[in-house]
Amino acid sequence: MTANNSATTADGISDSRVTINRITLDHPWQWIASGWRDIKAAPLLSLSYGLLFVLSSFLLSGLFSAMGMLFFVPALTAGFFLVSPLLAMGLYETSRTLGNKKTPLFLDTLFVWKRAPFNLLVMGLVLMMGFLIWMLLANVVFALFFFGITPDFSNALNVLFLSGDSPAFMGAGLLVGSIIALIVFSISVVSVPMIIDRNTDAMEAIVISTRCVLENPRPLLLWAALIVMFVGMGLFTFFLGLMVFMPLIGHASWHAYKDLVKVQ
Repeated sequence: MTANNSATTADGISDSRVTINRITLDHPWQWIASGWRDIKAAPLLSLSYGLLFVLSSFLLSGLFSAMGMLFFVPALTAGFFLVSPLLAMGLYETSRTLGNKKTPLFLDTLFVWKRAPFNLLVMGLVLMMGFLIWMLLANVVFALFFFGITPDFSNALNVLFLSGDSPAFMGAGLLVGSIIALIVFSISVVSVPMIIDRNTDAMEAIVISTRCVLENPRPLLLWAALIVMFVGMGLFTFFLGLMVFMPLIGHASWHAYKDLVKVQ
């Protein structure tokens, strides 16, 4: 459902005219409903992507466990939110195909990156930079509060959550993480779907995505909270919930893009 209550027009780097629609607090819930309809329309394809997310999460956790670095998993889990827009490309393509009244094929969705390889690469580098900055700042915050301590899985719980510095550490970590997450969310909320849909220049897509957030701060903050809630439930069910929740958010993100951006 497209919101056309009022709109602002922005001229992008290209010659296209982009209209950023104003939306309401009802729209994020409508995107979730639309995402669920897409899952029901293409259950095998959607849940196959969900299974890939689950298996990848188990593989990475097992790898870090084998290297004795399981204490990094929480930071990597938080970083997962930062790069997830790029990981959901196949789900965006599935929703785009369904919206065109066609049947999506797994191989077509898997290789959708071939439609805009350069701009998706640039977007991937931007998101990866955000992830690396998050990892760097997470290590800096840890070093400031627990100088000289080398964490391992056996003492991580006591050091991070039960020591006297825990409240300040958790507060600082939450503040830093929230700032990075808000910046990355702002530049990526519609940018990857837009690149897939129209091969939009990556920097133009980032500008348009940021304008969407500035024009619709309350609905998109609600949308960000819903993403954290659903993906968080997937992560805290030992990754098993990602099989449903990641496809749900991926499909819903496509509908968010279609409601927020109109290109004439």
